[in-house]
Formats: sequence, C-alpha cells, structure tokens
Amino acid sequence: MRDRAGHPPAPSIFLLPTMQTNPFLQKLGFAARDRVVIFHADDIGMCHASYQAYVDLVEAGLISAASTMVPCSWFPAVAAFCRHQSDDTGVDMGVHITLTSEWDAYRWRPLVATDPEAGLIDDEGYLYRDESTVQERAQAEWVAYEMEAQLKRALEAGIDVTHLDSHMGAVFHPRFIDTYLDLARRYRLPALLLRRDEAGLQAMGYDPATAAQLAARIRACAEEGLVLMDEIVMMPLDHGRERMQRVEQALKALPPGLTYFIVHPAQDTPELRALAPDWPARVADFEVFRSEALRTVLRNTGIYTLGMRVLRDHLRQASDSLPPQAGTA
Repeated sequence: MRDRAGHPPAPSIFLLPTMQTNPFLQKLGFAARDRVVIFHADDIGMCHASYQAYVDLVEAGLISAASTMVPCSWFPAVAAFCRHQSDDTGVDMGVHITLTSEWDAYRWRPLVATDPEAGLIDDEGYLYRDESTVQERAQAEWVAYEMEAQLKRALEAGIDVTHLDSHMGAVFHPRFIDTYLDLARRYRLPALLLRRDEAGLQAMGYDPATAAQLAARIRACAEEGLVLMDEIVMMPLDHGRERMQRVEQALKALPPGLTYFIVHPAQDTPELRALAPDWPARVADFEVFRSEALRTVLRNTGIYTLGMRVLRDHLRQASDSLPPQAGTA
C-alpha cells in the first residue's frame, strides 16, 4: 500500500479513525474540532531543483516546515541558506533521516556507515534503493550511528534543527524506531510519528506483528507526552495533473486534529527531469504552494497552519528535565 517514498499513494488512505483528541493541540490552545496542518516540504537538498524551490517557497510563505537530506549533494547550500535567515523569515528546517537512495541515475552514500559490514550499502557502495532492504539487512547499531551523524552534521552546519522525520519511512520499523525516538528525546526534538493503534497500522500496510510492536511504541510516546500526528497526507507522486484540485480536496476532507501534509516541491530543471521520473508531480507541488489560489483556499477552509518550530519550543518548555540539545549554546 505504500509508494517508493514510504507513504500511501493517495491522501484518503490515511484518513482513518484516530484515538482521543490530540492532547498536544489542546496544550497549544486549539479547540477539539480545530483542523491544524503542517505543510511540510520533503527532500530539500536532494538536488538543486529542490533547494531552489524551497528558497522560493519560504518567500511565498505557504510552506510551514521542511526537512533536508544531509547526505545529498545540495545539503551545504541548504545549510548556508538556513544560517543566514532569522527566525521570522519562515525557515523551519528538520532533518530527513536518509537511509535509502532510490534513483538510478543519481545516488548518495551514508555519512559514516560506509563499511559493508554495517549493512547499509549495496554492491555499488550507495544506500539501498528501498526501505525493506534496509530494514532487513542493516545492523541496528550502525543505523543509530548514521542517524546521529546526520543530525550532528546539520547542527554543526548551523541549522537550527526543528524536528526529525524519515526518508521513505525507513526508520518506522521495530528494529530502528527506538533509536529514532531516543535520538529525538536526547536532542529535545519532535519526531514524526503517527497516532495509530494496531488496526490503523495494519490498514496502512504493516503486517500484524510489526503493527503490534509499533503500536506499543506509539502508546508509550503518547503517555510520555510527546508530539504525535493525527494524520499524514502526502500528495501522490504518480502524476502532477489537477494538482490544485487534489490539494483542495485533501484539505476539505481533513478531520479535526494535527495533520502532517507532505509535498515534494522542486523547480522544473533539466537536472530534475534527468534524475526523477516523478518530476511532474514535484514541479506541480512547487507551483501550487507558491500560488495565490492556494492562499484563497486556505482562507475559505478555516484551516490553521502550524510549523514544527512551535512544537519543538513547546516540547522543550514542557521537558526541562531533559538534557540540553547537543551542539547548542
């Protein structure tokens, strides 16, 4: 049921019954029936087209958060851009933990887990193309080293990291999820995690055993008071036709709660067309999220927009007993 990015192929797949009202939204002052959306741009820095699209979308002001792929070639440009922005410019950048490299003509390697014994690279020396191979072959301790190395690289490059999430959903597996959540706790960051019980996880495509183990982690995080999403919606990457209509339909269908709304914006360039077969959808995301038409839709739907920085800062205020974030003053 999941596509090559680790998400369902259409937004409606995620519109499943959730548990009780999201307590974190209540702490932020939202009402039980409010619909709150994080408009999240994935894959920033994967290539120049994604980096430049993000720069333009920050100015447009409709994207509320994004995450960067640290092992990729345009990460230094992303870091330089973030370093030179103030908090009020709309820059809200997380780390897109990257354990896979899915394209044929353009690949990337791990930062530290480059030994074949680590189980993170294929015969060509690159990260595996799909999440299932990583989950089957990677050594958990090396995955932990690689996750933290990517986060540290972003911090050392001057990014005020606001959250963690996962490229192609590779970390959302019982072998890696504890490391992912522990990393978020130690650095006092929200980590993308969906509020689902076992039935909801099975409906998303997880097998019963995996669903049971992940559901246990989710329950523990809820009891701990961590940030959890009620819904995740990703605009499908199969084509870019009628993008505005599809975005509008997805927004109108959202139930109350906190939604992580994923798009993959990129400018239309020869580079993008050469490396990504799904380039039309990425370009369509870029065009929609810099349009006045979307701004009008948001005004008419009564949806609130939230960034990950707000969630991170509130989480830190509520967890003073945790150690300070490494790499910060």
